[in-house]
Amino acid sequence: MIRPVNVDTDAKRIVDIYNNYILKTTVSFETEPLTAEQMRKRIEQISAIYPYLVYEENGRVIGYAYVHMWKERVAYCHTVETTIYIASDCLHKGAGSALMARLISECRKKNYRMLIACVTGENLPSIEFHKKLGFNIVSHFHNVGNKLGRWLDVVDLELDITKENQTEQ
Repeated sequence: MIRPVNVDTDAKRIVDIYNNYILKTTVSFETEPLTAEQMRKRIEQISAIYPYLVYEENGRVIGYAYVHMWKERVAYCHTVETTIYIASDCLHKGAGSALMARLISECRKKNYRMLIACVTGENLPSIEFHKKLGFNIVSHFHNVGNKLGRWLDVVDLELDITKENQTEQ
């Protein structure tokens, strides 16, 4: 089931999912785990303005996706950056595709035009995931982040959700 985030009840599970990526991967460039309270505050700030969804299976949140401001200037207000995380034991089972399809639909309702995904260059599964959704690579920054003792690239992908050929999955 996909539903809007509940700030109070979902923060603990969301932070557990996210902290796994912080501590064990280069998927996130954050290096220090968050507390549930820190995550609750982030969720509260983002969900007050932007779509923020969770994927719940058998009463357990197994993934989440949201959009947030891409750039601060007012002229960018119709472009947002996407974020999606799925629990590591639930990958490749369709939750990510379902979440993104719903997120794209919610973004259309809010009259956003462009979605930007910022992905670690070595995260090829995420890059391919976004490409399957219709995103196109628009930039590749080399050696811009350092985590786990390695210099890492960042790839930006964009999706124009105003185009008629963009289908929801």
